[in-house]
Amino acid sequence: MSTGAAARDVAYDVLRAVREDDAYANLLLPTRIDRARLGAADAGLATELTYGALRLRGYYDRVIALAAGRPVERIDPPLLDVLRLGAHQLLSMRIPAHAAVNESVALAARVAGTSKTGFVNAVLRAIERVPASEWRERVAAGSTDADDRLAALTSHPAWIIRALRQALALEGREAELGALLEADNAAPRVNLVALPGLVPGGELRKIGHPDRFSPYGFAPDDPFSLVARSNGTIRVQDEGSQLAALALVAARPIAPGERWLDLCAGPGGKAALLGAEAERDGATLLANEIIPARVGLVERAVAPVKDTVTVVQADGRWYGADHPGEFDRILLDAPCTGLGALRRRPEARWRKQPRDVAELTRLQSELLESAVGALAHGGVLAYVTCSPHVGETRAVVADALKRHPELAELPTQQIVQDSAREPLDLAGPAAQVQLWPHRHGTDAMFIALLAKN
Repeated sequence: MSTGAAARDVAYDVLRAVREDDAYANLLLPTRIDRARLGAADAGLATELTYGALRLRGYYDRVIALAAGRPVERIDPPLLDVLRLGAHQLLSMRIPAHAAVNESVALAARVAGTSKTGFVNAVLRAIERVPASEWRERVAAGSTDADDRLAALTSHPAWIIRALRQALALEGREAELGALLEADNAAPRVNLVALPGLVPGGELRKIGHPDRFSPYGFAPDDPFSLVARSNGTIRVQDEGSQLAALALVAARPIAPGERWLDLCAGPGGKAALLGAEAERDGATLLANEIIPARVGLVERAVAPVKDTVTVVQADGRWYGADHPGEFDRILLDAPCTGLGALRRRPEARWRKQPRDVAELTRLQSELLESAVGALAHGGVLAYVTCSPHVGETRAVVADALKRHPELAELPTQQIVQDSAREPLDLAGPAAQVQLWPHRHGTDAMFIALLAKN
């Protein structure tokens, strides 16, 4: 097998699993790399191929359709995945064209048989003959309107572009749309969190570069080996997720004996951070998750603070009825479209549809209703989503405020600012925080803090 072939096999395997099994690339890719025993160079190649082909799938499909002379729907799915990987190498990587084509043809032979290699070779040779800049012009010329053109060139479905534009427009920042779409297509850095009280603060300056905003976040040169030898006290976690969890902690002074609830805790990153904070301040945390497989992930995540955190499996929609007024602080990191993490989970942009938003907002409202019921008088609730979609953020909160006159909005922006290392460039209502990849270097987390009077 030629140099790089194993990396290409891994990338293809992940693309196939995403397509056939609705797998998540960020969860599957590391296990496939380990199983293939790839060295550092091949692991980097497999990662770039996988995420590049997923992020730019929409654009590459337009190029492939033009080069093949047929819609991509008429191309066998395994061959289409091979062509996407080949297109990424030809149009976005510094791999020699002959190597990109030859290795893709060899990959097609391994996954679909030698009878299919002629088609793959012809399409990739057609792509190779045209400069990358001219392909962009051809794709743009084939678009139907301005949004379709932007969708094609930035590899975002048009409905997502409209949703992002609306969210930015409500902040008076619609002009930032292009920068946001570009940030979605850039590989994010690997960011870590050191659980407070378990890793000395001074150690962070020795092992990595501190985050701009999170007091516990940092980015080291060799993150994965550091995580592996930390026994769970150092974890991979986006800076925006850290700020969301810390906002709940910083909302009010903590009284010993407080009971906290993470209503939708999987996979457990925020629960681990909250658990460490609870352990330092004499509180306890109940981490709830409904999906059995994710319960196991939460248990592993909170292992360093297992004496403070109890993990349970239950439907969060019933907590308001089953545990009325029991919790002093509640984090509701609600299931959402994930449009705020497209740079980390690029397949989400192709997996979600506009109709999914209505279903998710119903679930978000039910969970928020339950959380309000479970919140003690004087308690604080953080409603969080990894999506800037207005239907999943402002609309859900506004509906809850209408139904519950006992709820009051807290100055979320000021609370987050006070707990951050550096001032954040925030816009919109003072009671809500919307983070952005292009502006803050974080996932597009939405945070709203509510108090029960």
